[in-house]
Amino acid sequence: MSENWAELESRYFFPVGKRLPVTLIRGEGSRVWDENGREYLDCLAGIGAVSLGHCHPAVVKAVQEQAASLMQVSNYYYTPPQIRLARLLCEHTCLDKVFFCNSGAEAVEGCIKLARKWGKEKRDGAHEIIVAENAFHGRTMAALTATATEKYRAPFTPLVEGFVRVPFNDVDAIKRATTAQTAAVLLEPIQGEGGVIVPDDDYLPGVRAWCDEAGILLMVDEVQTGVGRTGALFAHQLYGIDVDVMAVAKGLGSGFPIGAFLAKDHCAVLGLGEHGTTFGGNPLATHVGYTVLRHIIENDVPGQVAKKGEYLERRLQSLADRHPMIKELRGKGLLWAIELDRDAAEEAVRLCLEEGLLANNVKPTALRLMPPLTITEEELDRAVEIIDRVLGWIEAGGPK
Repeated sequence: MSENWAELESRYFFPVGKRLPVTLIRGEGSRVWDENGREYLDCLAGIGAVSLGHCHPAVVKAVQEQAASLMQVSNYYYTPPQIRLARLLCEHTCLDKVFFCNSGAEAVEGCIKLARKWGKEKRDGAHEIIVAENAFHGRTMAALTATATEKYRAPFTPLVEGFVRVPFNDVDAIKRATTAQTAAVLLEPIQGEGGVIVPDDDYLPGVRAWCDEAGILLMVDEVQTGVGRTGALFAHQLYGIDVDVMAVAKGLGSGFPIGAFLAKDHCAVLGLGEHGTTFGGNPLATHVGYTVLRHIIENDVPGQVAKKGEYLERRLQSLADRHPMIKELRGKGLLWAIELDRDAAEEAVRLCLEEGLLANNVKPTALRLMPPLTITEEELDRAVEIIDRVLGWIEAGGPK
């Protein structure tokens, strides 16, 4: 007899997350199966983390090989997987030094600490960080303060001081907010949790130019947009700029927990004992990360994603032409939001689930799609067909 997983969850877990009524037990590629054997097309991909799809053979092999060899010894010792991954990251970015951790929030925390110390040493004690409205940077305390969503922040006040919030996609607002106390600007190249908000093409170049003029750091949170998600290895590369500091996670492990922050030499100011982690950079996580990143680079997955993104955009535009309730389409690569003219995204997610599609309502009015980077055009067609039916039912104002 099968366990009642929903009942057990309600008994033993903090009630901090709203789960959908399905228990998943297996995955392969862009598909997952529930405990009853029903198949679903996964266009959420572990919130963008399952970059190469569920149980990709190369990832499974990497886990098995390293788990049978060495999983954890701490950072008191050299381990080849960690150094290999650090070298690969630096060789394919504009950055010079790496610190590995376990999650995106930890990576952002590391960026914040780095900016604070850099400001103390290099900018006469400056400690403030300019962040954007609508941003999401994580749930730990400093990352939470940098995050804009008030309902996430309110229960945990007083928050960490030293953050100045400005509108996204507004270079002049950053200029006005910059003072002698400003150490850095922290931005998502594309705001993911905020509703997949894509800035103007000249925004990030304008911010880069201002940071250079003002003598402050430009830090990017690529936790959701990085590792091929938007059609470049990292989204800021789409805009032809270098950055000083970067946070990555999610897709770097294709489902295995890993995070990192990187910095250029001129601001890599963390010294002996000033940051640390027990599990971060362990041989198992970094061997998986190295395998994933090498596969993505060697197979030009970002180039494939760019083409799939163009295909998906055309299919979504056709969808918008048929459904008046679609107000706007936003995205790049395989990160898209369908903006609706009403608070119907939660209902759409529920109906999609019933039809065999996993998506999520990133806002009450926005349905988000972020499938594995390995998804096929045929699978994208299937996803759009399901959304087509679901929006038709919602527009008709009745059950399917």
